[in-house]
This record gives sequence, structure tokens and C-alpha cells, in this order.
Amino acid sequence: MQESNSRTPSRRSLIGWGGAGLALGAAAAGGAVAMARTGDDAEPTAAESGAAVAFHGVHQSGIATPVQDRLHFAAFEVKTEDRAEFVQLLKDWTAAARRMAAGHTVGEGAYGGLAEAPPDDTGEALGLKPSRLTLTIGFGPSLFGKFDLADRRPEALVDLPKFAGDNLDKNRSGGDLCVQACADDPQVAVHAIRNLARIGFGKVVIRWSQLGFGKTSSTTPEEQTPRNLMGFKDGTRNIAGTETDRLKKFVWVGAEGPSWMAGGSYLVARRIRMNVETWDRTSLQEQEDIFGRDKGEGAPVGKAKERDEPFLKAMKPDAHVRLAHPDSNNGATLLRRGYSFTDGTDGLGRLDAGLFFLAYQRDVRKGFIPVQRSLAIDPLNEYIQHVGSAIFAIPPGVRDKDDWWGRALFSEEA
Repeated sequence: MQESNSRTPSRRSLIGWGGAGLALGAAAAGGAVAMARTGDDAEPTAAESGAAVAFHGVHQSGIATPVQDRLHFAAFEVKTEDRAEFVQLLKDWTAAARRMAAGHTVGEGAYGGLAEAPPDDTGEALGLKPSRLTLTIGFGPSLFGKFDLADRRPEALVDLPKFAGDNLDKNRSGGDLCVQACADDPQVAVHAIRNLARIGFGKVVIRWSQLGFGKTSSTTPEEQTPRNLMGFKDGTRNIAGTETDRLKKFVWVGAEGPSWMAGGSYLVARRIRMNVETWDRTSLQEQEDIFGRDKGEGAPVGKAKERDEPFLKAMKPDAHVRLAHPDSNNGATLLRRGYSFTDGTDGLGRLDAGLFFLAYQRDVRKGFIPVQRSLAIDPLNEYIQHVGSAIFAIPPGVRDKDDWWGRALFSEEA
């Protein structure tokens, strides 16, 4: 990221930067080449060059945007009880996110300021390209218990029920709000979350976070479908960013409300541990039977090509693809943006590895919940376990330089 000659207000004039010190899962649904100016996407040439993805748009970037290679996801707890202070933080975060997405440093930069004061930017992304960085914010159910927001909580922002096989770690679940940072350079993504956390010092604190690599779902059909850590192609039928009709039907919130969520979406995040050592000792035939696709081409049972329409009855009744398919779930369809992860070992010589599942949808009650319940009999459950879980309301995009994350929720005039 480069230093910019354009100046933003000093850290001392912003509550967020001064004063307080340093400042796997579910559906086999259906990728993305919308116009960059909408905030939904970047053109293919931008993706190849590491250029910036537009920050402003009707929808937040990082949803229908072509999936980047790296992820840093963070869930935060709100510590301040002062509504005005929290609103100012959202404004400060928006200003910082806008600059970082464009490839600029935060505030007045990483050097050149007062020697007696810490710089506004931590500096580790200096000289790096924007790397298609997108920053996407979401509000968790627990946030609506603060700041007199109870009557503004969307009905669709439900507390997820307990699913069969869940073994959730409360320290990797929930959160008042989240920020999803995606980029093609891991240092750019980590820099973004680090600087937002720094700006929020004293007002918010990271509850948990997750690094991800090797996208496991694509929103761009022209690209080769990525593979998960089990070696299978994942997300063949994912919604594409060019499929405006499907996005409107399954992803973007419409007039059903509340009004502040129009153009937004709902995100389910699940940390899914894979028992890769057990999986690696399973025969190829059993692996393919479990998924309902062949491992090489990715073709559904009885078909020749990956994108051939699956004939569900040709698969075993409990095949993963069959259970998760929209035809088996009253049409339920998700937009997936998952990533693989490896977080060392579990102390018993086994890899702590798996899928960080991210799914966007118009209504969780008609999307993730029924699909996940269908997967209760999935034989894949012998090899995976859901160990972290969260749900967030994703507000619409930031329209222009005067707009900010969450304005429609917190401003009566909006």
C-alpha cells in the first residue's frame, strides 16, 4: 500500500484514532463479474493485476466479488456503552476501510508524522498492491441488546439452533460484529484487520479470528473450481456474481425488511474441523460415494463433466451433493465464500485443519438452517465436526464518501 498525498483528519480530531491511545458445510448451490463501480465486483483485468475493488456500491464488496485467495475474518465484542462513541467508531472504520481498499495507508500514514506519537498506520502493507482487498462488516444478534437497538433487530437474524454433531467452542463463536477481509495477499488482509482493531482500541476487542487460504468456492464460473482439503472440487454450482436474478432471489434482502437491511444479506460463518487423517485412510470409492461426485473431474455420479446437471437418484440416498442440493431443500440456495485453514496441531499429532465456511443468503431460515438439518444423516459427518459458529446481518453497501457502515441502522434520518 502506498502513502497518499490526500489528507484525512488528524488522529487527534477523530475519536477512533486519538485520545484513547493506540488507536464445509452446507449447500452445493451455485461467482462474479459485475461492474466494479457497484461495489459488488472487480473486472477480470483488475483481478489479474492486483488492482483495487471499488469500495462504494449498493451492496458491500466481498460478497458477489470474485473470491480472493486469502482471508482474515474477525469477530469483535463491543466494550463501549456510549452510542455516540460507537457510531463514531463505525465512521472511523469506514474511512479507514475506504483508504485501505484503494491501496492507501490509514489516516496520515505509517511515518512522517510527529515522532512523539504513534503513526496512524502500522506500516506492514507499505509498497504492496491493493490486492483486490475487500472489507465486509456485519452485525451479530448480541449487538441488538446494546444501544437501544432491540426493536431494530431483523426477524431473519435468528439465533442458530443446535445441529446434529455440533461441538461448538464458545471462544470461536458469536460476536457483536464481524469484519471479513479478503485479498490476494495475506499481509494486506491481516493489515486491514489489525488496523481496524487498533482504531477500535478501548471500544471494541477481537473475540476470535480466523485466517484462511485456498478459497474453496468460486463466484467466477470461468475459473477452475477450487478444491477443499479433502481433495474434492467445492462450489461447482455456486451463485455467480453475474447471475443478477439469482443474487436478487437468494442473496440480497428486499422489501421484506427491515428497511435498513434492504440491499444487504445474512452471513453464516462456521469453523468446520476435518479429521483429515481418518479421511486419508478411506478408499477412493467410498470418498466418491460420500460426496456424490468423482474426485478427478468433479462430475456428478453417472455424468461425464463437472458442470453436468446431477441426477440425484443415481447417487446414494445420503450422498452429500444429494442432501445439500436445492431440489432436496425446497430450492434453498446459498452463495458460498469458504476458505481452507490449518492452525497447527491439536496436541495429539493431528492437524487442526478444515473449512472455514462462509455463506451469504437472503434469509437464514430458508437457507442455511434447512440445508444443515438435511445434512444430519450425511456420512461426511464421520469426518468433520462444526466447532465454531456465528451469524451476522450484513448491511447494504456504503453509497458515497459521506456514507458510512451502518448509517441506516443508527441514523433516524436515514
